[in-house]
Amino acid sequence: MTLLSVNVNKIAVLRNSRGGRLPSPRDEALRCIDAGARGITVHPRPDRRHITPEDVAAIAEALPPDVEFNIEGNPFAAPREGYPGLLALAEAARPAQVTFVPDGDGQITSDHGFDPTALPTSMGAQVAAFKAVGARVSLFVDAGETRFASIRDAGADRIELYTGPYAEAYEAANAAAAHRAAGPVAATAHLGERIADCRRSAEAAQALGLGVNAGHDLSQANLHAFLAGVPGVLEVSIGHALIAEALVDGLAETVRRYRAITGR
Repeated sequence: MTLLSVNVNKIAVLRNSRGGRLPSPRDEALRCIDAGARGITVHPRPDRRHITPEDVAAIAEALPPDVEFNIEGNPFAAPREGYPGLLALAEAARPAQVTFVPDGDGQITSDHGFDPTALPTSMGAQVAAFKAVGARVSLFVDAGETRFASIRDAGADRIELYTGPYAEAYEAANAAAAHRAAGPVAATAHLGERIADCRRSAEAAQALGLGVNAGHDLSQANLHAFLAGVPGVLEVSIGHALIAEALVDGLAETVRRYRAITGR
């Protein structure tokens, strides 16, 4: 079984577009938990464009002890006005997991992982600092990468596979099949390659004793095939697609449907 962690960033995007407090990331996180989610993910960024440090504190205070809180972010991003830094957030919120993501300030969304062959020299110290506050540490990596010894040696516990390319390939293959477009065989082959990339990375990490998480553009449509093709995934973090689907089917029902796929 794979733990479902719901990323509530998009709830904050909607609130921030209007101002005020609605919809509340804290309240909607609790709604997800009531529907069966066993994890909540947030990714606060220094520019405060969605989840804010205040949201992190409110969610951390409200979550039941048996629900995993996962905070994503760049540990190397300097603190600034309105953003105390990822470590300070973790020290205050005491999340079960922190996921390091090499985002820059200008990125709309996460679109690449760390290069394990060129980790910052202070990565080990960063990992140790977060583990000292009780957090498991996961590093965001590109699917297809297999050179994870440096991540293990830095003290990390898990990797998180960037599944954006897989999701794009899945959508292209489905579109080709549905519309009998040119190149359906090629699209299907490309999808197989992306699944193989993810499986190869997962197996390499697991062989070193690292756990495997996954996230980015996973959806009800593509999640089952992903989990079937990549055994041993411990956790998936899903936000954008889940919230988009919830606009049609409701948040609680959508979470229940994902739980039916992940089993946990």
